Amino acid sequence: MSAQTPDDAHPRPIAGLRPAPDSVLGMALRQGRPAWSEGIHALWSVWVFVVPMFSLRGYDLRWLMLTLLSYPVFLALFVGALVLPPRRAPWCAAAMIAMCLAMLPWYVSGLSYFVFGCVFLGTLSRGSVWRYALALAALNAVLLVWARLLGYPWTALAWMPLTTGVIGMLVHVDRLRHAQDAALRLSHDEVRRLAAVAERERIGRDLHDLLGHTLSMVALKADLASRLVARDPAGAQREIGEVGGIARDALAQVRQAVSGIRAAGLAAELASSRLLLETDGVAFDYVLDKHVAGAGLPPEVETTLAMTLREAVTNLQRHAGAHAARATFSREGDTIRLQVIDDGRGGAIVPGNGLSGVRERIEALGGVLHVEGGPEGTRVDARIPLQPASARSAGTRLRAGAC
Repeated sequence: MSAQTPDDAHPRPIAGLRPAPDSVLGMALRQGRPAWSEGIHALWSVWVFVVPMFSLRGYDLRWLMLTLLSYPVFLALFVGALVLPPRRAPWCAAAMIAMCLAMLPWYVSGLSYFVFGCVFLGTLSRGSVWRYALALAALNAVLLVWARLLGYPWTALAWMPLTTGVIGMLVHVDRLRHAQDAALRLSHDEVRRLAAVAERERIGRDLHDLLGHTLSMVALKADLASRLVARDPAGAQREIGEVGGIARDALAQVRQAVSGIRAAGLAAELASSRLLLETDGVAFDYVLDKHVAGAGLPPEVETTLAMTLREAVTNLQRHAGAHAARATFSREGDTIRLQVIDDGRGGAIVPGNGLSGVRERIEALGGVLHVEGGPEGTRVDARIPLQPASARSAGTRLRAGAC
């Protein structure tokens, strides 16, 4: 569960090429998909080498020469369509289609370039489905008319509209869905960022209001005490005592304010966890036992439970690769138990700073934390007594004093 920091803003170079951040490959890398998940589609170009088996001329010297000339150009256009920004990549798809039409009088394998060009137009297009469907229909009409003028039989051409239409539309719809998901994640990230900025500004205002007047009084009384030291030691001592009292009051107010800032409610954390996971495609459910919901948990216990849930969910979203997760809050005697279970990849757990900090908080309250990773996912199990260890020890000291 150690933190990972992917280089989201600048995709790493691949084979000497640095894909544009908004390119097909750049978007795939930012979403955590490997580069080969996009490049593997080039394997479909095997049809360049299969089509001559079904033609009258077969594999002859002309086919070999045209393949040696055109196939490297096709591969270069394929890579360009993956790594170039959206405003330039469609030209690679258009070049594939143009190469097919130009070579069609002598090269039947060029039909494969046409299929790739049409599919890449669907991959790169940001327009509506209907606009792309009309473009496909127009391109196929041009191909059919041109091929028939060249004497190609209908049996060799009938599969082209069906192939480009079905594959192209599927790819186009899938790309639109990915774009919408990315936009949704971006909007949630922006909401969280603005909320964090607003919270920092609020904390800054609160601390300024809290400490501004107090520190001004401390400065004034310290200056007054320094002037009274020589001629009125008693007065100087009195002012120094007041400075100490003001400082202690300010310290108590700061501690109270910081406790309020750090406090986290279970209800708010559960809502935040569901938003975070379901935005990332992970189904999240929770069970809040009625004995927990109505128990009136001590603030330090509720805050620790909320922070444990936050750390578990954050690590789950970053590293688990899960499809579903469940949080269960239950009361066992005088102990509150929290379990967070997912169906992710599991494996060895490497404690990071966040998990270690949560463990220290739980143990400071007299509780225990267990984290287990297995083939069926990861389980986070926290048990915290309702009466924290600090409160129990204070009660023991009071009873001992009374005796």
